[in-house]
Amino acid sequence: MSNQKKRNFQIEAFKHRVVVDPKYADKTWQILERAIHQIYNQDASGLSFEELYRNAYNMVLHKFGEKLYNGFITTMTAHLKEKSKLIEAAQGGSFLEELNKKWNEHNKALEMIRDILMYMDRTYIESTKKTHVHPMGLNLWRDNVVHFTKIHTRLLNTLLDLVQRERTGEVIDRGLMRNVIKMFMNLGESVYQEDFEKPFLDASSEFYKVESQEFIESCDCGDYLKKAEKRLTEEIDRVGHYLDAKSEEKITSVVEKEMIANHMQRLVHMENSGLVNMLLNDKYEDLGRMYNLFRRVTNGLVTVRDVMTLHLREMGKQLVTDPERSKDPVEFVQRLLDERDKYDKIISTAFGNDKTFQNALNSSFEFFINLNARSPEFISLFVDDKLRKGLKGIADVDVEIILDKVMMLFRYLQEKDVFEKYYKQHLAKRLLSGKTVSDEAERSLIVKLKTECGYQFTSKLEGMFTDMKTSEDTMRGFYGSHPELSEGPTLIVQVLTTGSWPTQPAVPCNLPAEVSVLCEKFRSYYLGTHTGRRLSWQTNMGTADIKAMFGKGQKHELNVSTFQMCVLMLFNNSDRLSYKEIEQATEIPASDLKRCLQSLACVKGKNVLKKEPISKEIGEEDSFVVNDKFASKFYKVKIGTVVAQKETEPEKQETRQRVEEDRKPQIEAAIVRIMKSRKILDHNNIIAEVTKQLQPRFLANPTEIKKRIESLIERDFLERDNTDRKLYRYLA
Repeated sequence: MSNQKKRNFQIEAFKHRVVVDPKYADKTWQILERAIHQIYNQDASGLSFEELYRNAYNMVLHKFGEKLYNGFITTMTAHLKEKSKLIEAAQGGSFLEELNKKWNEHNKALEMIRDILMYMDRTYIESTKKTHVHPMGLNLWRDNVVHFTKIHTRLLNTLLDLVQRERTGEVIDRGLMRNVIKMFMNLGESVYQEDFEKPFLDASSEFYKVESQEFIESCDCGDYLKKAEKRLTEEIDRVGHYLDAKSEEKITSVVEKEMIANHMQRLVHMENSGLVNMLLNDKYEDLGRMYNLFRRVTNGLVTVRDVMTLHLREMGKQLVTDPERSKDPVEFVQRLLDERDKYDKIISTAFGNDKTFQNALNSSFEFFINLNARSPEFISLFVDDKLRKGLKGIADVDVEIILDKVMMLFRYLQEKDVFEKYYKQHLAKRLLSGKTVSDEAERSLIVKLKTECGYQFTSKLEGMFTDMKTSEDTMRGFYGSHPELSEGPTLIVQVLTTGSWPTQPAVPCNLPAEVSVLCEKFRSYYLGTHTGRRLSWQTNMGTADIKAMFGKGQKHELNVSTFQMCVLMLFNNSDRLSYKEIEQATEIPASDLKRCLQSLACVKGKNVLKKEPISKEIGEEDSFVVNDKFASKFYKVKIGTVVAQKETEPEKQETRQRVEEDRKPQIEAAIVRIMKSRKILDHNNIIAEVTKQLQPRFLANPTEIKKRIESLIERDFLERDNTDRKLYRYLA
């Protein structure tokens, strides 16, 4: 292949000069100026836009861009000044219509002029950094029409007046408003804000300031909130129809400030209609409206929450400290649950399940439920009532709901160990008397307690159930090894592990011979099958079914306590017995024996014995005979024991003392655990950490913690620092 030589081409300028007509620029501009006049006069149908574009193109090409640019501005300014006079002359309602009409005409003219001057726009204006044709046309409209002295103020007042009239219920031409306000927006954000938005917001603020004052003086809280909500909706609607979307936040904040923030305190505390009235009367709709409006302003929800919390604490304090309500523990707890349900519904329905309100509710309940020292006992009594009879015929799902509600109250208790003590006593009575409605419900509650407080809390309760199951197996084994006992009295024994069940002192009682023989046989069988165990009979906790025949051969089966059985069996061998003789034969303690005889002889409809002399109290000189005239429409008759009077003050003190004693080893264990991990700790930190660690069970008393520290120092678990006496060291 041969290499070809590269050729260089050169373009040379024309040898001759190009001469331009000196009057070319003026002539061309006159053509263009005439065209602009025709466009503004709406007489552009005969124009050749291609020719006009070429003329403008040539002027720029021949370096007459500045003349063209300045001429366009001067001509447009003259036309706009004429238009502003026509707009100014318009009267009344036609003022805005004329303005809108001229604005539309100007926009159409501007588009045509921009098309004609497109080449200037792209080259001359770009290179000289001047304002482009279209923005310049808008600026000229702004300066010569909108900012024209005789139009500017009138335009603003007309627009504000229309808004005012619409707010007072008049129907206005929203389409015209939209077009005029859109004009402001097209002229630039600063024009919209300065010439319309700021004055609009100021006028709105004044309007709502006056209106809110009128409303607050004449309306109740619920009605006021409805009006405020309506005004907010209207303003948001107004923005959607003819204002800039960015104005929504600004105008709503004006309404919020004037109608809500400035009247918050007065609204929530308004007599007979404020927040407390709404809460008391379950006004969910009003409460929801208050929540939604107040959440829009700073500290609005804090105000609502604080007033609700104060009301809850006052109401709860009255409820738990009312001596009348404390007379019925079941009703007392039911009222607490009802109040809790009520406020749960308010928070979920009206307050959007707001967590801060839920926390306020929880803290309020915890505050007042612990004002009554007997709350743990009452909650246990409530559970006892439900598990004895209150849950009969209720579906499993509903049972779970009731138990969950009980657990909710339990969580509020600071002294959970006191609840445990009472619950254990009540559970023991239910299990031993066979009065529990459902084993499933019993076990379900224990699982819930275990989940809440850990294994240690429920281990003894679970042990009680284990004992009941083991006792059934034991009785089957006993009767299996003594087939001869199938005839005669039947003995059912529940063997209870001492540590698991509430401690009760063994009460002396001489059992009837027939029963005593059976008891001895069971003792021999049990101790023969289990080594290293002791049995002690808790006769005060037992029951018996005995068959009785009264005058005229009337037969009944009596369900009685073990003590009552011992008394009644004495009358198989005697017609009449004195109190002293019964006491001597049974050896039942006097207080228990008197209650036992009272229930057998003094309770109408259950009086299987007659007492002489007749009275409601049992005296040591009384004597007793079988009541031959006893009659009941039931074959089986349950004879309860007359309940001992309410716990006396010494008994309450004794229960409290037992709780305090049980707490001592727990406090000591917590101190040792903390010191073992920390080695050295000062007094205040030990108090704080022990309190925190024991909080799930009870609120530890700082004085008691201090005593336990002293006790551990004496037993060489801890020692004080030689230099700082408030510092403790752990001794391994």
